[in-house]
Amino acid sequence: MEIRELNEQEQNRRDAVSKLRELGIEPYPAPLFEVNTTTEEIKEKYHPENCPFSEISIGGRIMSRRIMGAASFVELQDETGKIQVYIKRDEICPDEDKTMYNTVFKKLLDIGDIIGITGYAFITQTGQLSIHAKTLKVLSKSLRVLPIVKEKEGEVFDAFSNPEQRYRMRYVDLIVNPHVRDTFIKRSKIMSAMRDYFNAHGCLEVDTPVLQPIPGGASARPFITHHNTLDIPLYLRIANELYLKRLIVGGFSGVYEFSRNFRNEGMDKTHNPEFTCLEIYVAYKDYKWMMEFTEKMLEKVAMELHGRTNDIVVGDNKIDFTGPYRRLPMLDAIKEYTGIDVSGMDEDQLRQVCKDLHIETDPSMGVGKLIDEIFGEYCEKHLIQPTFITDYPVETSPLTKRHRENPNLTERFELFVNGKELCNAYSELNDPIDQLERFKEQVKLKDKGDDEAMFIDMDFVRALEYGMPPTSGMGIGIDRLAMLMTNNASIQDVLLFPQMRPEVHQQSQQQESKE
Repeated sequence: MEIRELNEQEQNRRDAVSKLRELGIEPYPAPLFEVNTTTEEIKEKYHPENCPFSEISIGGRIMSRRIMGAASFVELQDETGKIQVYIKRDEICPDEDKTMYNTVFKKLLDIGDIIGITGYAFITQTGQLSIHAKTLKVLSKSLRVLPIVKEKEGEVFDAFSNPEQRYRMRYVDLIVNPHVRDTFIKRSKIMSAMRDYFNAHGCLEVDTPVLQPIPGGASARPFITHHNTLDIPLYLRIANELYLKRLIVGGFSGVYEFSRNFRNEGMDKTHNPEFTCLEIYVAYKDYKWMMEFTEKMLEKVAMELHGRTNDIVVGDNKIDFTGPYRRLPMLDAIKEYTGIDVSGMDEDQLRQVCKDLHIETDPSMGVGKLIDEIFGEYCEKHLIQPTFITDYPVETSPLTKRHRENPNLTERFELFVNGKELCNAYSELNDPIDQLERFKEQVKLKDKGDDEAMFIDMDFVRALEYGMPPTSGMGIGIDRLAMLMTNNASIQDVLLFPQMRPEVHQQSQQQESKE
């Protein structure tokens, strides 16, 4: 195992730990430190004529220091922001022993250390709201140097901006880049707003298995593992759809789940091997009802985050989440953006269209996949404002009820915003005979080489044989929704810990464990 060499500053900090202990001060004391306010609360509620902050107890990290003889200033950062702390030697050291100030504070503390302060709020002579410290307690000594951002004459120095470092060391990213913290607070608010909306409509939040004997509910390549006790292969779930629909069979009128899903596929700015998805199923509804339901849900999310539903900035565009959204059948979209009417074409004709449009294909692609390739290449990028693309081919929608007016299509929609798919919804297929035939067609596609085609789930077919009421279901990618609502172009920026290759020392440890 490789031993990392310490630089001078890191060695000095370790020496400070030893000196603190020699003084009888534990640099990592017992965790109890009573905090009764935050920097944000002080800034919002402080008033000099009626000060509610005469007995403050606050904890945070030292982000900067200005030592000026017997008095100093510290910038303290907690979860909600930063505030200045005024530290006077004779205040925190009222007795003759001035060790806490002269030695501990001035010589043994560093930027990045976590301290506890008690005192009161006041306005300095320069008009800055601050905390006047009465006591100071060391809570955690930082052994590594923070990459503190500096700015001079509008030019930024030492910014912690390298994506590789930011994603790998998210803990540092959260400390030194405040906007990152705000992104994840908003992500949590998105999920809370959705929960409130679903609960208000009488839906029940549930949990379904992550380890599944059959990876069903989506067309995707799964991760596979092995259960030693049962001696069977298991798959990390690619979707929770089939389990949630089993619950509709069982008598629930509406169920939903925020699920962690896993797909063993490519990685880019909109895909991560594990991601969060919301799926909801409501009995006695269809996909037209679900469109209106989705519109109102997104309006609520936009209002919770931005206080409005329009002019939501996403990259170079301003998105209007105010319903109703445009409804555009998939085949009409292809005709609109390519000038070609592909309705009624067979596989050979579609391959020729793809060739004419310079779209690459492979032998595993059937009619549905070829249509989907044309749509993806020529239509998606134009769908900036929220648009429901409806009525997908049967071949690409094996869990969807056939369209009531055209049996070659299905009652399905996908919502596109800013040129990307955001959610997917159906009038759910509840005919067990038709469902089994659709599964068999998926097997044929798998035999042709389509490694994303679905497996046959006979237990799900059995569940449908007991009878599932007419149902509509919808799935929405929480990561992509967070990207939209927080104006982030990469999925890595809305995941606290995105998937990355191990660092060199981690790879060597993994190799050692194999040997």
